[in-house]
Amino acid sequence: MRRRTPPPPAPLPQRDGVDPVRVRLPVDGAWATVREHLVERLTGAGPGTVESMFAAGQVIDADGRAVPPDAPYRPGMYVWFHRELPAEVPVPFPVEVVYRDEHIVVADKPHFLATTPRGSHVAQTALARLRHELGLPTLTAAHRLDRLTAGLVLFTVRPGERGAYQTLFRDRRVGKEYEAVAPYDPSLTLPRTVRSRIVKERGVPAAREVPGEPNAETRVELAGHRGGLGRYRLLPATGQTHQLRVHLAALGVPILGDPLYPEVTAPVPAGDFRRPLQLLARRLEFTDPVTGTHHTFTSGRELSAWTSYTDWSGESGPRG
Repeated sequence: MRRRTPPPPAPLPQRDGVDPVRVRLPVDGAWATVREHLVERLTGAGPGTVESMFAAGQVIDADGRAVPPDAPYRPGMYVWFHRELPAEVPVPFPVEVVYRDEHIVVADKPHFLATTPRGSHVAQTALARLRHELGLPTLTAAHRLDRLTAGLVLFTVRPGERGAYQTLFRDRRVGKEYEAVAPYDPSLTLPRTVRSRIVKERGVPAAREVPGEPNAETRVELAGHRGGLGRYRLLPATGQTHQLRVHLAALGVPILGDPLYPEVTAPVPAGDFRRPLQLLARRLEFTDPVTGTHHTFTSGRELSAWTSYTDWSGESGPRG
């Protein structure tokens, strides 16, 4: 089996911690020029955007030279450019570095900040911030947390070692503990292990449980309760999208501040950082596959609905 030739290194530096866009021209195509292909490919960029990029010398080839507007189409050719970043409301909370060595960075991510660039969240992500703040352009994420979930995320420093750390998560060799605040139901028998089959369809905000062989497993424990609220300790054995949120909602105790479960609610305006989802990645534990060191990391964050429900909700006290 022939190995695929890796792409050449990017001739453009990162901008604010964000990589340049890399495009490989398709092997088959009827475009006369590189510009014609990009105009057709980047339909969402807006009228005249691609032409302006070529005129400003912002489309670069593998040798670091600007591609002229009339450059002939060459199948398999790579080009790079920086896209205009979307307008993003700054997330006004810091990313705390819990641990750093020459191989990994463990960060304590705040609520509302995406882990990696995706969709309308590009510069306002933990990865872009850490690359810029730590001066580590090669930093990459070994796994992801939902944008609305706070807590510990593992990043890798050296690209050649990323696969070894990702394998830890794939092979379930990372101990993960989460904490959530949700309504307290005295009739709910805990601890218990929840198993179900969860599917997440592209373009649909919420995941859902369906009949079939379980692909998601979570141990749910009650760590404490007061005033109608429960503090739950969650130990996922798998990592399906929104797994913890789906499982607690299915138990009848949806996590406070969840805009998707049990029902999808209207999106809040950009910049509204009130009532964060009360879900926290509290602990990570693993043996480093490169150094052999056994690590246990704990988030320093607290869930505000538990420490002060009034501050979190703006109400006088928990309901129920």
